Amino acid sequence: MTPHLPVQTAIRANLVVIRQGITLLADLGAERYTPRLPLCYNASVGGHTRHIIEHYRSFLQGLEAGEIDYENRPRDSLIEHDVTYASDLLESICAQLSELGGKLSNRGLLLCAETTPGIATITSVMRELEFLLSHTIHHYALVAVMARLQGCEPEPSFGVAPSTLKYQQKQAACAR
Repeated sequence: MTPHLPVQTAIRANLVVIRQGITLLADLGAERYTPRLPLCYNASVGGHTRHIIEHYRSFLQGLEAGEIDYENRPRDSLIEHDVTYASDLLESICAQLSELGGKLSNRGLLLCAETTPGIATITSVMRELEFLLSHTIHHYALVAVMARLQGCEPEPSFGVAPSTLKYQQKQAACAR
C-alpha cells in the first residue's frame, strides 16, 4: 500500500459527504436555509453549514501552516445567510481537496486544542480527515432533522455514519 492511499481514501470519503451537502442545499433553497428552528436549539441549516465550512477551511489553512486551529475561525455570517455563497464555498473545498488527493501524505501536524489553550498537540493528516468526516456527518444528522421539519427529505444516507450504513447493509443482507 502506498503512503498516499489511505489519505486519498479519506479525501474521497470527505468529498462524498461534502457533495451530499451541496445537493441538499440546492434542494432546500434560500427559504429553508436561514430560518432558526426552536425545536433544534434555535439553530439553522445555515449555521451548521457555516460551522462545517469553517472547519474544512481551518484544516486546509493548517496544512499550509503545519498547525490547525479549529477554534480560531472567522465565523463568516454571510455563509449562514446566503445558500449560494455556502454552496460555492463547499464546491471550492471539494476542488481543493481533490487537488490535494494524490499529493498529500499522512504527515504530522500540530493541533491547537480547545482544552489546552496555548499548547499544541500532535495530530496527523489522516486523523484530521477522519475528524472532519465524523464532524460533518454529525452536523448533517442535525441538518437532516431541520430539513425534514421544513418538508425537505434528504437522501437516506445523509447524516448517517459510514459504519452505520455498513451495519444496516449487513443486516439487510442477513434478512434476505
